Amino acid sequence: MSITGALNNALSGLAAASRAAEIVASNTANATTPGYAKRGLALSAADLGGRGAGVRIDGVTRQVNDSLLGDLRLATASGGNARLLTGFHSDLEARIGAPGEVGSLSARLAGFESALIGAASQPDATLRLTQVLSAAQDVVQQVNGISAHLETVRTQADRQIATQVGVMNTTLVQIADLNRQIVAQRSLGQDGAALMDQRQVLVDKLAEIVPLRTVARDNDQIALFTTGGASLLEGRPAEVGFAPGGLATADMTLASRALSGLTLNGMPIDSKEGGVLGGGQLGALFTIRDDLAPDAQAQMDAFARDLIARFSDPAIDPSLSPGDAGLFTDRGAPFDPLEEVGLAGRLAINAAADPGQGGAVWRLRDGLNAAAAGDVGDPTLLVSLRAALTDSEPPASGAFAGLAKTPSGLAADILSMVSGARQGAAARESYANARQDALTGAFLAEGVDTDQELQKLLQIEQAYAANARVITTIDEMIQQLLRL
Repeated sequence: MSITGALNNALSGLAAASRAAEIVASNTANATTPGYAKRGLALSAADLGGRGAGVRIDGVTRQVNDSLLGDLRLATASGGNARLLTGFHSDLEARIGAPGEVGSLSARLAGFESALIGAASQPDATLRLTQVLSAAQDVVQQVNGISAHLETVRTQADRQIATQVGVMNTTLVQIADLNRQIVAQRSLGQDGAALMDQRQVLVDKLAEIVPLRTVARDNDQIALFTTGGASLLEGRPAEVGFAPGGLATADMTLASRALSGLTLNGMPIDSKEGGVLGGGQLGALFTIRDDLAPDAQAQMDAFARDLIARFSDPAIDPSLSPGDAGLFTDRGAPFDPLEEVGLAGRLAINAAADPGQGGAVWRLRDGLNAAAAGDVGDPTLLVSLRAALTDSEPPASGAFAGLAKTPSGLAADILSMVSGARQGAAARESYANARQDALTGAFLAEGVDTDQELQKLLQIEQAYAANARVITTIDEMIQQLLRL
C-alpha cells in the first residue's frame, strides 16, 4: 500500500470516528427525549479500483422496532378507551351511592320510609309531616342529581369529541407536512432523522385517539390506517368532520340527528365503538354519549316513573281522581307515558303538599286534593303512603320491567347493574394497562442505553487514536524521506 493510500485510509477512519462520536453524544443527550430514536452509523469499506481506500460513511440510521412500536400504539389506544369507560361507570356508581352510605339513593328512600313511620305514629305533629316532605324532597333531589350528572357527562363527551376531532385533523396535516419535508431533506442529501422523530411523536399522539397502523412508503414516508380500515393518510391527509351539539339533553340522540356523528372526507361513517374510528378514546366517548349514558338515563327514568305511579293511585290517596298527579309528579303535572325520556330530571314534589310552593303539609295526612284539613289524629293516609313505598310492584319500564320490586330493591338492582359494568370495565382497563406497561418497557429497552453508549465512546476513542497514530507515523516517514 502506498503512503497516499495509507493516509487516505487513516483520514477516512478519523472522519468515521468523529461522526460516530457525534452520534454517541446525540444519543446520550436525547436518552429521555420523547420520540427520539437511537441513531446508528452505517459504514462500508470504500474501494477504488480494487485498492483499499478506507471507510465510507453511508449515512445515519434510526434504530426503531416498528413492529413493537405499532403494538405499543394499539395498547395505548386500548388503555385510553378502557380508562374512559371505567371512569364513567365509577362516577355513576358513586352518584347512586352504596346501600347504607350517607346521601345514597337507598339511604334517601330509607329516610323517607322512616319519616312516614314517624308521622304515622304522631299524625297531628306538623314537624313530623314536614320531615316527610323533606325526606321526599331528598329522594327527588337525588334522582334529579343523577339525571343531571348523566346530562353533564353526555355534554362533556360531545365537547371532547369535537376537541379530539380537531386534534386529529391538525395532527394529520402536520404529519403530511413532515412527510414532504423528509423527502425534501433526502433529495438534498441531508439527514431527515430529526424530522422522523417529530413525526413519531405526532403519530403517537394520534394513536391515543384512534388505534392505527403505519405503513412504510418510499423515501421514508408513511401512510396511516385505522384498525377499522379507514385511511387517514395516504399522501394527502383525510379530514374528519363533526358538529358539536352544545348541550346534550336526555331526549337528544344520534338517531334523531339531534347529535352529530362523524364524517370522513365528507362521507358519514359509523360512529359507534365498532366503527372504523372506534377502539380508542374517540370510540369510548361516543359509547358514553350514545349508549352508556342514555341506558343509565332510561333506568333512572323507569325508577322515577315507578315512584310517580305508586303515589298517584286513588286507592292510596282517595282524594285523587284517576289521572291526577300524586305526591311525585312530572314537574307538577301528571305523568304522560309518551314523555318518559328525561323523567328523572323532571321529577318533582306535588306543590299541594309543599308550603314553599303555596301548599300545606297537612295534605300529606288528609289528601293532596283535600279542600280542608281533616282529623289530625288519623294516620290512615300516612300508613298507605308507607305501604306504597314498601310494597313490591313490577316497574312498567326499564331493564327490570315485569319483576316485582320495591323502590329500594329497584334502586339496589340499578346500582348492582352499574357496579357490574364498572367491575368489567376495570378488569379490561387493568389488562390494557398491564399490556401497555409491558410493551412500554420492551420498547424503552430497545432505546438508548447510556452505559452502552459510553462503552462505544471508549471504542471510538481508541479507533480515533489509532488512526491519528497512523497519520503521525506517515508524517514522520515523509519527514524522514525529505531529509534524505
